[in-house]
Amino acid sequence: MDNRPSRHRLVRIRSSRCEPPDQWRLSRREIGGALVRIGLLTEGGYPYVSGDARLWCDRLVRGLGQHEFDIYALSRSERQEDDGWVQLPPQVGRVITAPLWTAPDDGVVYGRRARRRFAESYGELAAALCEGGVGDASGESSAAEADRFASALYGLAELARDEGGLVGALRSEIAVRALERACRAPGARQTAREARVPELLAVAAHLERALRPLSLDWYEDDGLGAVDLCHAASGGPAALPGLLAHHFCGVPLLVTEYGVRLRTHYLADTESAPAVRALLAAFHGRLATETYRRAAVVTPGNTHARRWQERCGADREKLRTVYPGMDAARFAEVGESAECGDPDRLVWVGRIEPAKDLISLLHAFAEIRKEEPKTRLRIVGAPTGPEGAAYLGHCKALAAQLFPDEAEGLHAVGDNPVSFEEIGGPEVPTLADAYASGAVIVLSSVVEGFPISLVEAMFCGRATVSTDVGAVVEVIGGTGLVVPPRNPKALAEACVTLLRDPERRERLGAAARARALELFTVEQNITAFHSIYLEIVSHTPVRRVVLDNTGEPLPFAAPAEAHVPGHWTELSTRVVARGGPGRAAGPPVRATPPFAATEGASG
Repeated sequence: MDNRPSRHRLVRIRSSRCEPPDQWRLSRREIGGALVRIGLLTEGGYPYVSGDARLWCDRLVRGLGQHEFDIYALSRSERQEDDGWVQLPPQVGRVITAPLWTAPDDGVVYGRRARRRFAESYGELAAALCEGGVGDASGESSAAEADRFASALYGLAELARDEGGLVGALRSEIAVRALERACRAPGARQTAREARVPELLAVAAHLERALRPLSLDWYEDDGLGAVDLCHAASGGPAALPGLLAHHFCGVPLLVTEYGVRLRTHYLADTESAPAVRALLAAFHGRLATETYRRAAVVTPGNTHARRWQERCGADREKLRTVYPGMDAARFAEVGESAECGDPDRLVWVGRIEPAKDLISLLHAFAEIRKEEPKTRLRIVGAPTGPEGAAYLGHCKALAAQLFPDEAEGLHAVGDNPVSFEEIGGPEVPTLADAYASGAVIVLSSVVEGFPISLVEAMFCGRATVSTDVGAVVEVIGGTGLVVPPRNPKALAEACVTLLRDPERRERLGAAARARALELFTVEQNITAFHSIYLEIVSHTPVRRVVLDNTGEPLPFAAPAEAHVPGHWTELSTRVVARGGPGRAAGPPVRATPPFAATEGASG
């Protein structure tokens, strides 16, 4: 009997149908539905109300009603859990959650052999971080180094499965000493050798948090082992359960990254000691390399993300660029309208934070006013956190300094050249109204992944001026003007060019809207993932035991193509359900004659 304590909270979302889940799945298969059971893996995201990529995941799940989704969600904070979930559609079979932000001591006491296994695996993991070239921006690693990291990672996962958890071991003195030995070993990089006790403790604490998914009991036949494929909605911690499901159960893994987690780590960790930054960068780089290596398909959201993935070792043959799906309907009225907005107004829309570089925008606007005195600037957005609030205050102070004669009442609209507003106010009741209010939309960021506000402006048929960061050039595709970042003069010149040429604004806006409707809609995104799901399943051997009438197993009796409706799904013989005693049964499988598999089922 398995006496391991449960480390997740399991909540079953029952369908509005009256049949039990297995009967429901069978009935859909019988009527020819292309049913694939997908384990959607998230970290700090769907189904939480305040989750990252919540809208994208929700649209994906709702748009693929012919498939079934089990959601495995890692939460980031207690507040996120308290905020609750979005309303889930009936194709969600169950939701299993686990907190990534806390891990109470599991009470697991290792014996001598288990302690030795842990010391060996953790020591190998630490050695893989201290040696080699991972940790620089390239994230490149040799095959031998990647194998060493992977062997140590799965060794820890197997130990957690055998003993009931890793939490106590990862917090133990054994872990810190193993990390210290790796840093002091011959061949360790200089930055690792410089780590002192406080740095070692910081690295060990981060590794303990990052490796918490290894202690979850998700990797059984009644958990992720029961799905047809795992879809990680991001890299990093979200993909780790997918790696373990592949390792333990052979479940194929699909990884989607609209913002590369390794890049996010590099940008976020600016205050740690050099040794801490180097070791953590090595860990995230090795994990990214292993994720891309084991994934069946990797779907970057743009070419900018794709380049990062290739530098981390992703095989080009596995990469499929799938742009984020956005709701174009909410901008249809503005995009189809003949009105072009105030011809003398520039509009900026987004989250107010230092990366958006509103300081350069304000300096550029001062230059614009010298050439076109009637021009006004509307900044629409809310600050994100204390840093954003402080930055907003700084921007307002700068605007008052740049336009002293018009500073009174700067927070309102009217004759003032600059206004700071939020969606829902009297002047901009909706997001579409914000874009509709001006002739030119400006993006001034110094750091940007996929520029959502730029696509929204394109849906509205607006001409744009953007800085050349992230995926901007790829998104705009020649339908707007692009200038270097942190260059107020170039930004001002481009804006003046469009303000003085209404015909060009109209041409660029129409071209931008056509491009956005072709590439960046929800429908495009859903269609792409539907095809990818079927492609992965069709090339993956079915992990089920199928018996003939005498009770003997039939080799190759359940081809992967049985998931796809067609003449090859007209099976006969005995029906055998997945699972076993004490396990939840999966969809029944009907056997074909021996050796009935097609090419896609090989391997």
